[in-house]
Amino acid sequence: MNIQQLQKIANEIVAPGKGILAADESTGTIKRRFDSINAECTEENRRDYRELLIRTNGANEFISGIILFDETLRQNAADGTPLVKLLQDRGIIPGIKVDKSTNPLTNAPGELITDGLDGLRDRLKEYHELGARFTKWRAVITIGDDIPSQYCIDANAHLLARFAALSQEAGLVPIVEPEVLMDGTHSIERCYEVTLATLRQVYRELGSQRVDLTGTLLKPNMVLSGKEASDRASAERVAEMTIDCFMRSVPAAVPGIVFLSGGQSDAEATENLNAINVQAARVGTPWELSFSFGRGLQAAPLKAWAGLAENGEAAMQAYYHRARVTSAARGGAYSVEMEKAVAAD
Repeated sequence: MNIQQLQKIANEIVAPGKGILAADESTGTIKRRFDSINAECTEENRRDYRELLIRTNGANEFISGIILFDETLRQNAADGTPLVKLLQDRGIIPGIKVDKSTNPLTNAPGELITDGLDGLRDRLKEYHELGARFTKWRAVITIGDDIPSQYCIDANAHLLARFAALSQEAGLVPIVEPEVLMDGTHSIERCYEVTLATLRQVYRELGSQRVDLTGTLLKPNMVLSGKEASDRASAERVAEMTIDCFMRSVPAAVPGIVFLSGGQSDAEATENLNAINVQAARVGTPWELSFSFGRGLQAAPLKAWAGLAENGEAAMQAYYHRARVTSAARGGAYSVEMEKAVAAD
């Protein structure tokens, strides 16, 4: 492990004004997205859609890395150029999702565990050879009646740390993703409590498994009210509680935090990210606060594309806009007027 190289990559990913596009949807997940626009989920269509995102002119001003699915990392563009090379030529760092599907956690009704450790060392070696330079593993924590259990938090934190240690061994920067889901009617205070407990356990496990935090990134949820809560917290409240939670749980050695959008709408995710960065500047935080958005960057271009080649330019424009405004929010400089200005264009 060359920790200096890992540190360099981690810092490049969270360079000022830049963040990550999460384009690592599994075949099943992207099929659901394609179904929503009545597009056939063929390998060629999946390639064409992701290729147009990669080829969007100017997006590399705002996007430092793209998380890919196994299939995409191996694909060539329509002209035969490897997609990884297209990314490298644009100065965008290729990443790879390495976890497998979530499954029920044994003896823990309603809770999930992430599979994927079997054979991971060999897969990581191959991914590095294919051009990936960072990895991602997602753990899922559900808020509900009497859950999450400490057992669920402990089990998922242990796996996240094993994944991170193996990634660093292979020369890959691990992005550790413990996601507390926003599904439900819970309050923002309950989300704070669960997120704090989860992050503290994750960092205990990372420490016990000798992961060098300076060569890692964290991909967490924001501290939010449940999606179905009757009185959802404002962006300012989200920012205050998110920063407070992270100041109490995330070590300063971590170079950056790349928030997931986690089912929020484009507008909500952008407004909350902006408020978080405004709050961070106010109180002073030790990390870069960036983004690793999937739906928050892709919902608009996916709708514009609609599975039709003739809509490629419109999809690129929609993606460029989402990347630009999300980059502004990453610096606390976003405003609703930015959306109106583009609409007028």
